[in-house]
Amino acid sequence: MSDPRGHAARTVRVGLAAALAIALSLLLDRWAFDVLYYPAVHENDLGRLLRSVGSLGFWALLATAVWLERRAGTDPRRRGAALLLLAPVASGAVAEVLKLLLRRERPVPHGGDWVFRSFAERPFSTSGLALPSSHVMVAFAGAVILARIFPRAAPVAYLLAAGCGLTRLLSHGHFLSDVAVGAVAGWAIGALVWHRFGRQRPSGIIGAVSGERSAVSGERSAVSGER
Repeated sequence: MSDPRGHAARTVRVGLAAALAIALSLLLDRWAFDVLYYPAVHENDLGRLLRSVGSLGFWALLATAVWLERRAGTDPRRRGAALLLLAPVASGAVAEVLKLLLRRERPVPHGGDWVFRSFAERPFSTSGLALPSSHVMVAFAGAVILARIFPRAAPVAYLLAAGCGLTRLLSHGHFLSDVAVGAVAGWAIGALVWHRFGRQRPSGIIGAVSGERSAVSGERSAVSGER
């Protein structure tokens, strides 16, 4: 049984680390814009591949592959196939809402300076808005689910998501802080989706049988103790 205090402490540590990462990215936005630039990043196969990790099409195909592989058995990871699509879709939707609320425009049109669009100007259009990066949010939300389904592949999942963020930064499509906020928010949404829908919980007959087995084991232990 998990320790609530330990879980709360871990949550606080993760929250502080995320806040620190975002704060540092805000401080480094100008430096990153001036130094980190590779305009041809999307002109090669690797760059295009990494950017595609932030697309819903990528996760839809991957979710389909996992479902086809697991559908015939009783593997509990079958549920994860749906979550591989649900988490990125939810993350992409939240990203669009955040863009409408935060309203910071892309760096290139303003020479790397922060410019915020007025709420009176195109209030319901996210065109030209960059905070957070929707590609990065989608990529990290999907990576969280993929890492939960296949724990041994977690480093690859997160490396792909980070690579997606790097392409958005090197192309000057986003500020460093757009990428950092997108990574943190995407990870949080993916973790929330998994916590709500992905974890296995005994129910029905299976839960009852498990409960009876636990009770029998307890009774046997008690008898053994009395002996």
